Formats: sequence, structure tokens, C-alpha cells
Amino acid sequence: MSTIPLPSAPSEPTPPSAGIDAARAAELKAANINPRTGLATDYLNHFNEAVMLLEMIPDIPECAEDFLQWHPLSYAEHFTASNFAARDLAIEAYETADVGMRAEFDNITGTMTAILVAVHEAMREAQQDGTRAKLALQATGWVKPLVSAAGGIINGGSEGDVEYIMTH
Repeated sequence: MSTIPLPSAPSEPTPPSAGIDAARAAELKAANINPRTGLATDYLNHFNEAVMLLEMIPDIPECAEDFLQWHPLSYAEHFTASNFAARDLAIEAYETADVGMRAEFDNITGTMTAILVAVHEAMREAQQDGTRAKLALQATGWVKPLVSAAGGIINGGSEGDVEYIMTH
């Protein structure tokens, strides 16, 4: 009679920073890059700028023109174009970050980009300030929780936190 092996308990995932030495972790931390995730919150400034402009449109309709000047940037493009002191380190840390975590992060930032691009196109076509204000309010309601979810990933928050934010 053969025995069926029982599945072993799942092991805890190894945090991305577990494989880096203390000097590398200190270098990342000093550059405002999370050593556990390899991501920097500075990238969220790109989305926060768009959200800030959208929030202003209902009260200052002329801000729609400023929003229409906003263009999507990838993580690497953002840091390449920025004055971030450790931009090369930020890009390298992103490229070597945990593949699954980075995919989740890229999914969220890709969703934010898609929303903002769609609103950008709709706002360009809209002629009425009221229509632009409604588009801005809707987009803000969609993007702000995603910025929070992306921040949770950058800061090593749990998947449960991200799932909660994405569904509420």
C-alpha cells in the first residue's frame, strides 16, 4: 500500500530585501527607495500632479488646459526626466525588484495611466466647463484610491490592503 504525501505548509515568501546586504539596503533607504520592495514613492508624484490638476478643474476651469499638458510616463521615464538625485539607482532597483510585486505595481500604475489618458482624450473633446468638471471629479474618484494602493505596494503593504483599496 502506497502512501500519498501530504502537502507541506506553504513557506513564507522571502521579502525582496532578504537577499541584499546591509550596505545596499542603507544605500536604497538613503535614496528614499524602499529596500524591501525596490520602489520609490517619488514616482507617485507623477500621478499626484494629474490628480491635483483634476481636483482644481471644478473651481478653476482654466486648469483643464494644464491637465491637458500632462503626459503619461513609465517608471523609468519619470526618473530619467526628474531631478531625483538617485534616479539611476531608482531605475536599477525597480528593474531588479520582485517580479510578482512589480507586476502588481505595474498593473495598478497602468490602470491609473489608462484612466488619465481616457479622461485626457474626453476632456480634449469636451467644450463645456461643466462636462470637464464632471470628468475631473470622476477621474479623481477613480485614481486617488489607486495611488494609495500603489503606495501600499511601494511601502511593502500587504496584498489584503491593496485588494481592499481596489474594491472600495
